[in-house]
Amino acid sequence: MNPLTSTSPDITPALNQILGTIVKWYPVVLADIKSFVFILVGISIPLSVFFLIVIIYCVEQLKKIRKAEVEKYDLKVEPAYEATAPAGNVVMAQKWDSVKKHIESDKENDWRQAIMDADIILDDLLTKMGYQGESIGEKLKRVATGDFASLDDAWEAHKLRNRIAHEGTTFSLGHHEAKAAIDQYKRVFEEFYYI
Repeated sequence: MNPLTSTSPDITPALNQILGTIVKWYPVVLADIKSFVFILVGISIPLSVFFLIVIIYCVEQLKKIRKAEVEKYDLKVEPAYEATAPAGNVVMAQKWDSVKKHIESDKENDWRQAIMDADIILDDLLTKMGYQGESIGEKLKRVATGDFASLDDAWEAHKLRNRIAHEGTTFSLGHHEAKAAIDQYKRVFEEFYYI
C-alpha cells in the first residue's frame, strides 16, 4: 500500500463535535471565569490595602529607628556638665571643653589631640577610682564588668588612641571615627559624673 495514495480519515465529525461542545459550554465557562475574576478582585483589593498599611507602618517604624540611631550615634558632643551643678570635676570639665574644641575642628591633628587628651582624662578617672597599673590598658583590665557599665566604650576608645599613638601619621583618622571615640569617652565620664 502506497502511503501517498491512501486517503486520510475524515476528522470533520470530530471537529464538529468539539466545536459543538465548546459552543455549548462557552457561557458556563465564561460565567465561571467572570466569577473567578470578581472573587480575585474582591480578595486582592483588601489584601492590597492591608499590605499598603503594613508598608506605611514599617516605613514609620524605620523612621523612628533612624531617629534613635541619629540621637545615639550622631556624636554631637553636648555639655556633659553644668557649671553650677555640684557633681562633676571642674578641672576635668575644663579639659573636656578643650577636647570638644579640638574635635569640632576641621584638622585631623586636632582630632588626634582630642582623643589623646580624652585618654588622659580617662587615665585620671581610673587612677582616682583606685585602679592600679602602669598603663590605661592595665588599669582597664582590673575593672570588673559590673563596676563599669561603659567599660566596652572605654576599651574601644583607648584602642583607637593606641593606634594613633603607635602608628602616628601613617594611621588615617576620619572625623566620624574620631567623634565616635570622643562620644565613647563622654559616656564613660558621664557614668561617673567626671565632667
